[in-house]
Amino acid sequence: MIPLARRLTALCLLGAALTACGTARQDQPASPASPTPSPSRTPVLAPGPGGLTPVFEHGPRTRGRTVAFTFDADMTADQGPRAASGEHFDNPGLIRALRELRVPATVFMTGSWAEQYPAEARDLGRDPRFEVANHSWSHYAFTADCYGLPTVDAGRMRADVERAYASLRAAGVPHPMPYFRFPGGCYDQRALRALSGLGVTAVQWDVISGDAFATDADAVARQVLDGVRPGSVVVLHCTRSAAPTTEQVVRTVVPELRRRGYRFVKVSELIGETGR
Repeated sequence: MIPLARRLTALCLLGAALTACGTARQDQPASPASPTPSPSRTPVLAPGPGGLTPVFEHGPRTRGRTVAFTFDADMTADQGPRAASGEHFDNPGLIRALRELRVPATVFMTGSWAEQYPAEARDLGRDPRFEVANHSWSHYAFTADCYGLPTVDAGRMRADVERAYASLRAAGVPHPMPYFRFPGGCYDQRALRALSGLGVTAVQWDVISGDAFATDADAVARQVLDGVRPGSVVVLHCTRSAAPTTEQVVRTVVPELRRRGYRFVKVSELIGETGR
């Protein structure tokens, strides 16, 4: 398994790369957003004490060998010029691999990514094999000291999430899920409180793939295979420039996990099992 220090370094590098192009314009007003998806449409966790946003990390360990692959589609608003100049924040080859291998997945998408790649966002949102969830609009951190990411003011956290939902719908995602992944996975009580009442479940993970800026696909595959347990949520990325080995990792790991008896599911299924 890759040492913890190397994993944290990779995540830090990812945070730095996602902000290297400059500072996103936080002074812009949030776009109007339709209401957050109703929790009654899909499984969510019950709010915590005082209505605090609930946090989900993995499914039950004793209800069969299920595993959920999640992919972060993230970029900041000011990375648009980099995308226009040829840098790839999408990964069509990875999506093609998931379809060929018949692997369902949950994609956590930033609003700025959906605005940059609306056709791909729409395609993912209308494919029943995938579910699209919220990864914020700005990909700014909701806490301080989060892998070098700039931070969202507490008073703007809710608006940032609502703006992301508006961007997903504008791109053609018909039913974005009531799940939210904090940029960098960083959150605290203040952040959970800021999102209270939105009806979202914050989704973390229990397996770090280590695909961020990795160049050794075999090492990443080993880390995933060593970490997966029944009910696991694996975090990966679908940005070619930041995670160039992910497609190869998926093509290696999926057959081996199936050989071990694992069944691939979306996050919604794991949350549904947790609530039973």
